[in-house]
Amino acid sequence: MPMPATEIEQLIRSAIPDAEVTIRDLAGDGDHYAARVVSASFAGLSRVRQHQKVYAALGGRMGGELHALQLETAVPQGE
Repeated sequence: MPMPATEIEQLIRSAIPDAEVTIRDLAGDGDHYAARVVSASFAGLSRVRQHQKVYAALGGRMGGELHALQLETAVPQGE
């Protein structure tokens, strides 16, 4: 069963409270999403570590409920 975009956003915000999260459904099927996550907590972390934080927030749903997620992470401007 596909995972709704709102659930992805809630999971990320729950684990990374200051995150600005933008989710796009890439295929219109509820299975292929793109997410942009901006958080001050990413400051000083490598891109890999930033992505690991987001994947951890999803609690193992990648590859199961959530089939594909194109992920972009960033630190807010001026941080």
